Amino acid sequence: MAVREVPNLSEVTEQIADLWQLLTPEERDAFLPAISVHAYKKNELIYREGQSPDSLLCLLEGKVKIFRDGVGGRSQIMRLMRPVQYFGYRAYLAAEPYVTAAAAFEPSTVCSIPMRLVERAMKNNNDLCLFFVKELSVDLGISDCRMVSLTQKHIRGRLAESLLFLKQTYGTDPEEGYINIYMSREDLANLSNMTTSNAIRTLSNFAAERLIEMDGRKIRLLEEETLLKISRIG
Repeated sequence: MAVREVPNLSEVTEQIADLWQLLTPEERDAFLPAISVHAYKKNELIYREGQSPDSLLCLLEGKVKIFRDGVGGRSQIMRLMRPVQYFGYRAYLAAEPYVTAAAAFEPSTVCSIPMRLVERAMKNNNDLCLFFVKELSVDLGISDCRMVSLTQKHIRGRLAESLLFLKQTYGTDPEEGYINIYMSREDLANLSNMTTSNAIRTLSNFAAERLIEMDGRKIRLLEEETLLKISRIG
C-alpha cells in the first residue's frame, strides 16, 4: 500500500461532499490536516479480519470487496464498494475488531479519516450522526436481503441475482454493454455462495440459453427480464 501526497485536498473534500457539507467550520479545520489518501494495487488488502479499526474509509476510485473467510478457507464476499462509499467504521463504533476483511478488486484510491475525530464530531453534530445511521441502515437492509438469497435460493437464482447486482452496482460499458467489473470465476462464486465449479457450469448454461454473453471475464446480460425471473423464483 502506498501513501501519496494529496496535491489539492479540495478535490478530496469535493468527492466526499455528502459528508463534508455536514461538518461545522471547526470540524472541517480538525479533519482537513488528518485526511490521508492511499493507493492500493489489485488484490491488495486494505484491512484484515481481526485488525483493530481506527479510520473511516471512503473509496474514491476503483472497486473494493468486503469479504470474510469461511469453512475450509473459502471466502464469502459480503459487499462490493463503488465510489463514493464509506466503509470500515462499523467495527470502531461497535468497539470490536474487524469481523471482515477488505481488498481492492482493481487499482483503487481510498481516503482515510481518523475515527477519533469522526466520533468526536458525532457527539455534537446530529446531522453527522443521522448520516451514519442512514448509511448503516442501508447496509443492514442489503445484508438482510443477501442473507435470505444466499441461503434459500438455488444455484441458478443466486448467480442470476449476483449478475443483476453487479450491473446495478457498476453499470455497463457504453460501447459494448459488458458489466463494468471483470471478476474471476472464483470471486463470482464467492459472491454467490457456491463453489467455483458450480459458478462455471451455471455461467455456461446461461450462455447456452442466450441469457448472457461472455468474453473471458467480461459478461454482458442479454435477457435481464429472464434473469430477474430466475432470481425471483430462486
